[in-house]
Amino acid sequence: MGVWRMAMLAIAKQMSKKPNKHVISAFLKLKNKTIRLFVPALAVVGWMGSPLPGMAVTASYANDYRVCAGRLLSVGVTPDAASVGCANALRPKELSLCVSRIQKQTQIAAADALASCNQARRPEDLATCVVGISANVKEAVNQAALNYCSRSLLPVRFAQCVVGLRAETDSAPVQAMDNCIDASDRAVSGYLPSFIPTTRSQQNIQPVFETTPIPTTNPPRN
Repeated sequence: MGVWRMAMLAIAKQMSKKPNKHVISAFLKLKNKTIRLFVPALAVVGWMGSPLPGMAVTASYANDYRVCAGRLLSVGVTPDAASVGCANALRPKELSLCVSRIQKQTQIAAADALASCNQARRPEDLATCVVGISANVKEAVNQAALNYCSRSLLPVRFAQCVVGLRAETDSAPVQAMDNCIDASDRAVSGYLPSFIPTTRSQQNIQPVFETTPIPTTNPPRN
C-alpha cells in the first residue's frame, strides 16, 4: 500500500514540475491499477461485515420455538420433552404459556400439563379452565380438573359452569364437573346441522325414464 502511494506522489510531483504525455500516461495507468486492486478488497470486507439472514433468525429472541423451549425448561420440563413438544405444536408460544400457567398456579406437574396442552385445540383456553376450577375448588382435584378440561370441547364455558354451580349450590366438585361436561357436549352438538344439505349438482339431477314402449309379442295362434 505504501509503495503505490509513494509512486503516485512521485509522479504527481513530476507532473507539477513539467507535465508531459509520458508522465500523464504513467499516472493514469497506475491509478487504474490501484482502483482494480482496492475495489474487490472493499467488496469482500463489506460482505463479511453484513449479517447473514440465517444468523439473524437464529440469534433472535422473537423465535417462537426458542421462546417455547426456554419457557418449558424454566418450569422443569426435560430438554427432550420440550424439544418434541415445541416442534409438534402449531402455536409453540401458546403451548408453553399453557404449561407454565398450570404448573405455577396449580399443583399439577409440568410434564402432565404438557401432555394435555399439546393435545388441546386452544391451549390458552385449557389453561384458563384448569386454573379457574382449581382456584375455586379447595379440595385436591387439580388432576381431575385437568382431565375434565381436556375432555371439554368448550373449556372456558365448562369452567364457568363448574364455578357458577358451586357458587350457588352445595354440589361436590366432581359432581359439578360431571354435570357440566355433559352440558358442554350438548351445547357443542346443538351447533351442528341436523340435516344433510343438498348441493346444487344434486338438485339438478333429474330422473330418467324410458319413454319408448317395449314391443309386445303376439301369442302364437292355434
